[in-house]
Amino acid sequence: MTRFTIASFNVKNLIGPEREYYRFQSYTPEEYAWKADWMADQLLTLNADIVGFQEVFEEAPLRQVIAETDRRGAQANAASIPDPSKRYHRKAIFRKLAFGSYAEAELAFAPNINDTGEPGGRRPGLAVLSRSGFEDAPEVIQDLAQPLDIPMACLGEEEDAGFYTLRRLSRPILKVRVPVGGQVISIFNCHLKSKLGEYIKPQGAPYPPETVLTAYDAAGRAMGSLRAALRRMGEAWVLRRAVLDELEQGRPVMVLGDFNDGEHAVSSEIISGEVPFRNYAWMLRHDARHPADRYSEEEDAQIREAIDRVRLRAAEKMFLKKSLRDVVYTTAFGGVHESIDQIYMSRHFDPSWPGAFGEMLYYSVFNDHLTDGSHPEAPYNKLASDHGQIMAHMELRG
Repeated sequence: MTRFTIASFNVKNLIGPEREYYRFQSYTPEEYAWKADWMADQLLTLNADIVGFQEVFEEAPLRQVIAETDRRGAQANAASIPDPSKRYHRKAIFRKLAFGSYAEAELAFAPNINDTGEPGGRRPGLAVLSRSGFEDAPEVIQDLAQPLDIPMACLGEEEDAGFYTLRRLSRPILKVRVPVGGQVISIFNCHLKSKLGEYIKPQGAPYPPETVLTAYDAAGRAMGSLRAALRRMGEAWVLRRAVLDELEQGRPVMVLGDFNDGEHAVSSEIISGEVPFRNYAWMLRHDARHPADRYSEEEDAQIREAIDRVRLRAAEKMFLKKSLRDVVYTTAFGGVHESIDQIYMSRHFDPSWPGAFGEMLYYSVFNDHLTDGSHPEAPYNKLASDHGQIMAHMELRG
């Protein structure tokens, strides 16, 4: 048996001090020191074997945080791991006490190609940290060699209604292949387009008119949300296509990151794939010629297998099914607590599938630092992450 942990950590705007990332937003040296300190503690608490990071503007601060985490981990090990000098050395409860160093780990960083480096107009990338290293060179998906054209149809008419084209993702998708316990797992780290409206600045204008809140344009702002949703779902399809490429080769897959949508959102379901219908023998055939023209039992089994073999499972849902917990959240704002950070996995890790070689034993959520910043009385802290961290505890057989 081989056990490992895999986590997703949206760090919220990691960049060095006195470097303006968004307009008029930067960290003082003291603020940066506080943020790096908090991150090191959080990473020490996670102690994950594989970590996917989002919202990383620059690689160097992340490496500094990892090095500081290792330093604290070594101190914790020296103080806490039982040895003959400690009266509790015969106790068996310390299997998980030791911190596993990142000294030999590998870090893959994917900068955002939309990031020009211009102060105030920076764009974040993401990274993956792996104690097991990487089997192949990491791959970055962002600038699409073949633009994604999404054709639309005129309802009730034969002619088309144009298409939506996606040439570049708002943020990169980072694919790594990690060797674990005799297996090599294809892992995708993503940060899909947020729900913030996407507004177009007219030529020669200083800013988009929809951003002028004193001349509030409800329809224009709704159009911005529509653009953002289209982009997010287009990016989800690009990720889904890359996942299918791996699954069609028989490779186990895990997808993690900030989906910017809940598990049941259309964008999330694009990534995971559809859930098979219980019995397709109840359903009219696609070419039905009479009311009783249904799929056969053999076709039912064929269809369900075709869907299930490429469907990803949500770690959160798998955990809720096996525990008494009824809610998990990774963000809190405006009274809404929801999970927009996810870990998905292929059926290779689903014990209900006879061919599975692994399973998730537990699912941890680290969200004690979250407060609902929309309430005046909330102790909102802009330096800690505004996302909870999630971690799946995995076991491989053999």
